[in-house]
Amino acid sequence: FPDMLSNPKLVLVQGALNVVMKQNVTLSCLSESGSPPVRYTLFRHNQQVSALNRSDLTPALFTLTISSASDVGEYKCKAEYNIPSGGKYSNSLNFTLTEPISKPVLSSPTSQAKKGQNVTLSCLSENGSLPITYQFFKGTQNISPQKTMQKREAAVIFLFIDSLSDFGTYKCKANNSFPNNAKYSNGFNFTLAEERSHSQPLIISLGVILLLLITGFALAIPFLIIPLYKASE
Repeated sequence: FPDMLSNPKLVLVQGALNVVMKQNVTLSCLSESGSPPVRYTLFRHNQQVSALNRSDLTPALFTLTISSASDVGEYKCKAEYNIPSGGKYSNSLNFTLTEPISKPVLSSPTSQAKKGQNVTLSCLSENGSLPITYQFFKGTQNISPQKTMQKREAAVIFLFIDSLSDFGTYKCKANNSFPNNAKYSNGFNFTLAEERSHSQPLIISLGVILLLLITGFALAIPFLIIPLYKASE
């Protein structure tokens, strides 16, 4: 009878556990004690993916291509002899799929502001693997620390409009663990809200009163002219 197999070790030897589509990864499975030959079987979600026989104490190497979302998840391997001994299972490795982010959208509840006003800016990427990190800029200047969002929700900053220079173009940047995929938002500009003077309501009221007087006088003219015409006959 062969020596008893130890539980095999499943190790990632090429690639990463956070994978992108079309990426290749290589897994190594090996029982450090036992007598060859040994059959190694790789499972994903308890379904067989591949099997290799080893006639010596070298690891079985499984190379996979992540071609769809169904290729990620939990992987394990099994080592066994070609006898009904039950075999031994390894530790598990979990792969997660990293998706690129979409272009973030920068928005605000208001597009008009005046000096001395507090405003907010929100930045959100609708698609992409979490977490997502956001940064805000005015022109090319960074105006906030990085904000990392663990949920699909917008990053928000609060601004104080102190001078006319605060009415420049704002943008935000979003990135996640997908390599070389940082994206910038649309530009957003606040416009200066017109401030009404205190005399403007008074001017409007006087104009309405004058218009009513003119209208009333125009309506009264027939009633004044007709009696005078009759009296002259």
